[in-house]
Amino acid sequence: MSPEESLWRFSLAVYGRPGVDAACIDLQDRLGADVNLLLLALWAGAVCGTPLSAADLERLASEAAAWHRPVVAPLRGVRRHLKGIEGAEALRQAVKAAELESERLEQMRLCRASGLRPGAPDWGAAEANLRRLVPGEPAVALLLAAARDHEGE
Repeated sequence: MSPEESLWRFSLAVYGRPGVDAACIDLQDRLGADVNLLLLALWAGAVCGTPLSAADLERLASEAAAWHRPVVAPLRGVRRHLKGIEGAEALRQAVKAAELESERLEQMRLCRASGLRPGAPDWGAAEANLRRLVPGEPAVALLLAAARDHEGE
């Protein structure tokens, strides 16, 4: 399996755990955190065993923003705008599918830019990576627990 596929499968599995989606959306809406960057940082430690420095994360954040701002964010805005508009549900679902694909493509870009490859887990690195992105946030514990649950599958 390619590193890009490993990251995407990991992300879907972790994001699908109870409470993770709400926690990620909260970090996104409240702090402006890029969920794909959070998931990459978690994957870097939990799957690749790699700590990411502040400089690494800054570089990857720039890479994410180059795709996220012009592609993902506008799609998300359209999807959210369409919510509850009578007769627009089919369009909303189509935009939602395009948004999900844009998220996958963002992750592919991030994975390639990171140069990471799956290896041995390092949970300390996973936690440190997340804490560099969202210091002091209780959601870090939830994300780590979700990743550990995924590891056991």
